[in-house]
Amino acid sequence: MQNAKLKCNFTETENGFFDDSIEKEAFIWYEENWQHDDYEHLHQRAQLTFVTEGYQYFHINDKIYLVPQNHVIWVPSLQKHKITSEAKTVKLMVSLFKNIPENQFYSTTHVFPAPPVLKEMILYAKKWNQETAENDEQKTFMNALLISLPHFCDENNALQIPLPSDKRLLEVCQFINLNYQQNHSIDELAETANLSTRSLQRIFKKETGISIKKYAQLIKILKSIELIDSHQFTLSEVAYKVGYKSLSAFTSSYQAIMNAKPKVSKKILF
Repeated sequence: MQNAKLKCNFTETENGFFDDSIEKEAFIWYEENWQHDDYEHLHQRAQLTFVTEGYQYFHINDKIYLVPQNHVIWVPSLQKHKITSEAKTVKLMVSLFKNIPENQFYSTTHVFPAPPVLKEMILYAKKWNQETAENDEQKTFMNALLISLPHFCDENNALQIPLPSDKRLLEVCQFINLNYQQNHSIDELAETANLSTRSLQRIFKKETGISIKKYAQLIKILKSIELIDSHQFTLSEVAYKVGYKSLSAFTSSYQAIMNAKPKVSKKILF
């Protein structure tokens, strides 16, 4: 196919559909500096992505999933998705599985922090990076990793950003996303959508399952995760940049969303 796109050794055979001729059960792709192309696609293999540095946004159906550093995302087979990020550097491990166990877990998307054991297992698999020949050790090892995933999953739904379908609400979401540093009143947001305050609150809650105030808080916290992962700012600076007047207010809000206190970790080199 002339000018066909390539992703992780997959070739685009149709518009947005990528296929592979690799026979092995699990294929590993480690990328030092992932290049995002904002292109929706799908493939037959299920995908496990582990972010070792930076962060990624996965756009799937009516949600956007943030995958910060040291988190994984499970994307089922034939699930359309596109990936974006504004991080300067994104390092990740992609594991692509041909056959999946009969378990409800594998049919839906999951984002969760990688506990130490899972992290070490994923990084160990880097030894098979881009190898296409079958390998008995890899086959056994990756199968063990695959069937263990449901037991490692401690999902945080706060990393999921719900998106409304109503165009008026999408304009409000875009306004909040672009101006997350500021605290806007419900009246101001309602004016943006050309709706009454009561209608905006009612429709937004119906379409997303959360209040518009909660959505604005969620965006601030997710933006703070990006800043923390950049290793360029103190927590006080992060708090100020996302619109909080004090570190204590930011810490309280962060903990309410993430069930953990924010902290700046040392940059890890692999």
